[in-house]
Amino acid sequence: MARVVLAMSGGVDSSVAAHLLQAAGHEVIGLFMRHGEKSAVAACAAPAAESLLPLLSPRLDHKQGCCSASDAEDARRVADRLDIPFYALNFEEEFARIIDYFVDEYTQARTPNPCVMCNNWLKFGKLFDYADSVNAEFVATGHYARLVAGRMYRGRDADKDQSYVLFGVRPEYLARIMLPVGDFTKPEIRARAGQLGLRVADKKDSQEICFVTSGDHGEFVRQRRGDQDTSGEFVLTDGTVVGRHSGIEQFTIGQRKGLGIAFGEPRYVVRIHAEQRQVVIGTHAELARSELTAGRTNWLAPPPAEPFRGSVQIRYNSPATPAWITPLHGARLRVVFDEPRHGVAPGQAAVCYREDQVLGGGWIE
Repeated sequence: MARVVLAMSGGVDSSVAAHLLQAAGHEVIGLFMRHGEKSAVAACAAPAAESLLPLLSPRLDHKQGCCSASDAEDARRVADRLDIPFYALNFEEEFARIIDYFVDEYTQARTPNPCVMCNNWLKFGKLFDYADSVNAEFVATGHYARLVAGRMYRGRDADKDQSYVLFGVRPEYLARIMLPVGDFTKPEIRARAGQLGLRVADKKDSQEICFVTSGDHGEFVRQRRGDQDTSGEFVLTDGTVVGRHSGIEQFTIGQRKGLGIAFGEPRYVVRIHAEQRQVVIGTHAELARSELTAGRTNWLAPPPAEPFRGSVQIRYNSPATPAWITPLHGARLRVVFDEPRHGVAPGQAAVCYREDQVLGGGWIE
């Protein structure tokens, strides 16, 4: 069988993935990716004993993240339990690139998706460099998606499907990727972990950006952008000024909560103008968009030259909806939805599907 480098996050999915690969006869090498971003509490704490792992306290927002020191210890215990080699690698420099992208996008009134970038640049990027250095044929993760005959498909568990965040994988890597949990449901994976006696069987899923340890995205961006002032006006769609905000990085298209303005009826962020530093507020109807364009496309299957029917997903937690999809020159695509969509946000990914197959996608302009 093959030598496989497995990205182990300390969660139940990658832990059971290690078992499944091992049970299939593969030689598994577990890797944990350290990002080096400390929480505000940890940054003030006294140094602990020398360790291969960073000193990190629990998240200040009390939500489950990933890539913390406790996650690394969970991953190490699983590796010990399964008797596979385990290494914690320092990816702080590579994560810095993702953090820069995150800050730049919010500062430019776009909504970033660092999980997609982490998959593109690290899990299915840098890990291949490591795999090559140890003569490993495959890289594996605990993502809920499936690979069949060199094509990517949604995971069998529709509620946990993660194929959306994998659209940017380089197509030439598909033949070297393994996704062991994609054919299972989450309850089945947790049950398997319980049967194996793994402590992570009931561990909560990660919910937030791993490096935003405070849970406050706006504050995280403000701390890293320097002295740049992004405060400005709240305006209605007719241009009426209705208030001021402290920075555009706090907002995303479709946002309703946290505006700090009472209208007597639900209002949403419908546009953000970076140059004018304006946040445009409107009704749910004004949020609707019937079409979009996306750039920097990546196709996992050759797209037709002419417009074709498919479904398009515009957010990780939103359903894919029927649309006409037209590949354009310059690595771009155009999507015309059958029904208007709400919350189309520049900076997010528009991922195209044919039934359960991931065709590819691009970044919303």
